Amino acid sequence: MAFESLSDKLSAAFKKLRGKGRLTQSDVKEAMKEVRMALLEADVSFKVVKDFTKSVTERASGADVLEALSPAQQVIKIVNEELVRLMGSENQRLTIGSKSPSVVMLVGLQGAGKTTNGAKLAALMRKQGKRPLLVACDIYRPAAIKQLETVGKQLDIPVFQMGTQNPVDIAKAAIEYAKKHGNDLVFLDTAGRLHIDEELMQELRNIRDAVEPSEIMLVVDAMTGQDAVNAANAFNDALGVTGVMLTKLDGDARGGAALSIKASTGKPIKFIGVGEKLDQIEPFYPDRMASRILGMGDMLTLIEKAEQSFDEKKALELAEKMKANRFTLQDYMEQMRSLRGMGDLNDLAGMIPGMDAKALKGAKVDEKSLARTEAIILSMTPSERDNPQMLNSSRKKRIAAGSGTSVVDINRLLKQFDAMQQMMKQMSGKNLKKLQRKLGTGGGKGFGGLGGLF
Repeated sequence: MAFESLSDKLSAAFKKLRGKGRLTQSDVKEAMKEVRMALLEADVSFKVVKDFTKSVTERASGADVLEALSPAQQVIKIVNEELVRLMGSENQRLTIGSKSPSVVMLVGLQGAGKTTNGAKLAALMRKQGKRPLLVACDIYRPAAIKQLETVGKQLDIPVFQMGTQNPVDIAKAAIEYAKKHGNDLVFLDTAGRLHIDEELMQELRNIRDAVEPSEIMLVVDAMTGQDAVNAANAFNDALGVTGVMLTKLDGDARGGAALSIKASTGKPIKFIGVGEKLDQIEPFYPDRMASRILGMGDMLTLIEKAEQSFDEKKALELAEKMKANRFTLQDYMEQMRSLRGMGDLNDLAGMIPGMDAKALKGAKVDEKSLARTEAIILSMTPSERDNPQMLNSSRKKRIAAGSGTSVVDINRLLKQFDAMQQMMKQMSGKNLKKLQRKLGTGGGKGFGGLGGLF
């Protein structure tokens, strides 16, 4: 995940401060030197780093910090607040116009992930009650129209296209189509280039002037570092960008783009792409990202992921089964399916305060293992799923033949299931009530969102 190296370096800098009962001006200066180097190595622009460290130093040199009982915590608090401010202070929603349909114009360089992530954004808006339409305005890139139609079909979102006709005419016709078919949100997938040129910008200006979009969303690749910031400035100067979507934040991006774009362009990051799957897009929350950068976790995003992946009614039913020690192989399979929907385990670990994501580096839900588990359980009778103790040698051979697996695979699954049951027993009764209190619920939505994790 992006920011990993930056997080490590900042943690090392703050660790030195934690051992001091009182801070001196020299301590603050030395810590800020390390913070400055960490930010520069993360590909944050020099001007942004200079302004950031100046602001933190001024605040951290105040008497209330130098004389505090926990000066290191005070400094970390200041750095956190300044990081939040740097990235935009608060989440900015997609701008929806007063007229229907509202038009979102997706712009950016070729290769930034505009087509796929634009479709992801459309799907996210549909979850919020909108009726999106995807429009193929990229008439130059080979297979661009086909790509949009493919992702549209996968997401069950309609796609409007007119082949290689004039993009301005396509955009205007798409809006008329949306009015007739009840689509209240139109996403224009415009052309990109490998580099910025005047011909591209003029075409985009023509589309903008013809349809008057409520949002001009710039899609930039976080992996390109400062080039992403340069592209953002160029598109903003030419078109008047209203928001930014950063893609590929699940990769080895150093994070400089996320920390520099708002300060350099004045335009907020509104969404981030966090994976290749078509549901891996999130609203951007500066406070949550700052918390993750400083190793303080991001429980709110973790809870939201859990609530999206786990069915609340089923999770509450599971809680009751946990109390009664009635966890079955059917429940086990459903929980494994839900866990798969939450993404990579190392990304989730980074959201848990105090959890070392490196311990789960590269860990992922094993799709092949999950498919094998499903095949085995689905080859059982309902009574066998409820009571695996009845699985004798002949039954296991029948299940292995029916699922295309081996008796060894079945025994391995039963061993894993037994371990899960033991954990369930430990979490039943008083332990379960403690967990519910810790989550701040009595078994309501908060627990329904996380219950399936256990």
